[in-house]
Amino acid sequence: MSGNGFDRAPGAGRGRGGGAPLAPESGPRMGGGGGAGHHQEPLRPPKTAPPPARTPAASEQARVTSLSENNCSSSAMTKPKVIMAPTSISKLSVNAPEFYPSGYTPDFTDSSSEDGSGGYPTLTEYVQDFLNHLAEQPACFETEIAHFSETLNGSVTTDEALQELVELIYQQATSVPNFSYMGARLCNYLSHHLTINPQCGNFRQLLLLRCHKEFENRNEAAKGDEAARKRFHAFVLFLAELYLNLEIKGTKGQLTRAEILQTGLQELLHTLFSNPVDNNLTCAVKLLKLTGSVLEDAWKEKGTSHMNEIIQKIENVVLDANCSRDVKHMLLKLVELRSSNWGRVHITSTYREATPENDPNYFMNEPTFYTSEGVPFTAADPDYQEKYQELLDRQDLFHECEENGTDLSGTGDLYFDDDDDDDEMDPEIEEAYEKFCLESERKRKQ
Repeated sequence: MSGNGFDRAPGAGRGRGGGAPLAPESGPRMGGGGGAGHHQEPLRPPKTAPPPARTPAASEQARVTSLSENNCSSSAMTKPKVIMAPTSISKLSVNAPEFYPSGYTPDFTDSSSEDGSGGYPTLTEYVQDFLNHLAEQPACFETEIAHFSETLNGSVTTDEALQELVELIYQQATSVPNFSYMGARLCNYLSHHLTINPQCGNFRQLLLLRCHKEFENRNEAAKGDEAARKRFHAFVLFLAELYLNLEIKGTKGQLTRAEILQTGLQELLHTLFSNPVDNNLTCAVKLLKLTGSVLEDAWKEKGTSHMNEIIQKIENVVLDANCSRDVKHMLLKLVELRSSNWGRVHITSTYREATPENDPNYFMNEPTFYTSEGVPFTAADPDYQEKYQELLDRQDLFHECEENGTDLSGTGDLYFDDDDDDDEMDPEIEEAYEKFCLESERKRKQ
């Protein structure tokens, strides 16, 4: 067909603006003897029906342009031939997955799931949503952590995914206020329940490596600007929570704390006190209030005096450092807290374990009795138990006789509880009482 022939490709002849298709200047010539003015009659629609379900792409491909009807200029025209449009059968399916061009990242939002577009959140979005949920509702940790861990076991299958998970939790724990404790609990749970163990290390090892990376920059961060120190202090407090909550199995299967974190906290305290500005000192006080008792117990077991050295640094800061009065008062309160054993009260033995041999106050709350000769005897006396039991028996007998109206004087008369007799007073006693009242009134008026 010549170059002026009708292009039957879908969408041919349409302008860039998407307007109506343009009609060809002249239709194809019919037969060999047709004149130049003869034109083609309008095309009929295809006999095959379009697919029952049309996607936008299929509808576009199925559109066939038609030619407008033109009046014939010659009556001697032969009977025109009808040219059928080619049948277009679409292979597209409404159930096909969504197509995204290369370099395009789909935006999965809640609305995409609601309108049925089939979008699913990525691993990063799923983890971040769960972390935000825990920050808003911490009580959900116990009920939802198991399902979260199972989902991660099915999704985190590569080294890159595991490293991304560690980074997400670390950023949440050091950037969201008051999330350091929840982040440490989450890290402890995942360190025991994530099954992936890649070549680069398991979850706990990658977490400690991430903390070590921040630990190496401690000196620069403590001397940096306000924003750098704020990030550094958040890391310090998160590391303290990890020391208290992260459990590691020992050689005998027992759960212990990570000793490397204990060493790291000691170095961080030294860094904070070596740069005695107000917010560094405040961070050190928070750290010691949180972990001071645990650190001192661990250091005492090793026979070291690291806590005494820290207290000495605090006293030197109070005397020499150019910090505010409130911070100095806070440091002094911390020293006082440590002198009271961090506010803990140690009891040598419980009540059930106390014996006369190991508790000098064993008999302190027992009553003291006196014999008929006026000699006192207590629970420490050998015959105390027997005499005390005899006294209790007499007391029970006395109450029993009172209830039954028995005469305890031995005269054989019954004892009656007569309210009228109780109200009457002996005449001599009554006279003496009246005299006493008059004398008291006279002295009061004087």
